[in-house]
Amino acid sequence: MDVGGEDTNAETQQPEAKKQKRDADVVQYNLEERLNGILCCAVCLDLPSLSFYQCTNGHLLCASCLSHLLADACIRGESATCPQCRCEISRNQCVRNLAVEKAISEMPTICPHCRRQLPRSSLPDHRIQLCQERPVPCKYRSIGCQWIGPFRMQSIHECSCPFPKKSGLEVLENVHSLCDQKEKSIKVYRHIVELLSAERVAFVDLQLLPKRTDDFIPKLFYETNRFTAHGFQWTVKARINENQENPINSMVRTLSYQLILKTHPQSPVTLSYVALKGPFGETHIDPVIYEFEFTADATESPLQELPLPDSVDCNQLLAAKHINLRLALVHK
Repeated sequence: MDVGGEDTNAETQQPEAKKQKRDADVVQYNLEERLNGILCCAVCLDLPSLSFYQCTNGHLLCASCLSHLLADACIRGESATCPQCRCEISRNQCVRNLAVEKAISEMPTICPHCRRQLPRSSLPDHRIQLCQERPVPCKYRSIGCQWIGPFRMQSIHECSCPFPKKSGLEVLENVHSLCDQKEKSIKVYRHIVELLSAERVAFVDLQLLPKRTDDFIPKLFYETNRFTAHGFQWTVKARINENQENPINSMVRTLSYQLILKTHPQSPVTLSYVALKGPFGETHIDPVIYEFEFTADATESPLQELPLPDSVDCNQLLAAKHINLRLALVHK
């Protein structure tokens, strides 16, 4: 009887323990889902890895969505508002929410390579240094090996990689193509160094101020005040998505600028110029050198795209009250 009773108790207790474990898993899962819904951005509904801001009523906005809202309002010529409570928002009115940022950094996430669960704050280092499934190239890629695989397989592949056993003639073509790519990447910087050694070089820190056209539907553009360089008066104009009638409808945004000569030249003026990040700017700008010959009949250079990394950086520029640039001009 006792043996039978013990078996009966064991049978009844085991399912109860499993049920409690399932209930605990459900509670934990629901808690994570609820926190995701509470702490997510009010616009993109995602948990960002960057800064988190809040409006005056406490609604949360990630840094990229805040910049996008401010850029949209600037293009429309209106005040930006919170998408939930419609209160006015700006860079000065929205503040960082450090408590939410810290809470999000401790929430679990999944590594996209090994599917391991870990805190969000640990994910960047894990993906770069610790994950055994992170994709890495072969160390012989400089001589043509195109293998890319998980880190745990790298040493195995390199032991059997056929490229180290090839002759110099066989890998020469790959080495030449790699050298050509590197040469293109440093050509711009060499050109900049050559320009800096020129006799007549001018550096000007500019502020592009937002203005409106006189069209029936006014369009936003940016323009600097007049400045003097090389004995001439100049100004810089910039436009958003030059080939698009209404950039407010586009998620992809670019900024194009042109150099305008305001002084009547007696003879052609040939300039090389490059736009750089201003002294108080936060957005990276890739240096691209343009050249134009200004004459009495051609006082405006063509519109050239400002080389920004992506649309997020463009929105960050548009969200500010003005755009800070440093312009280098070389008179040839």
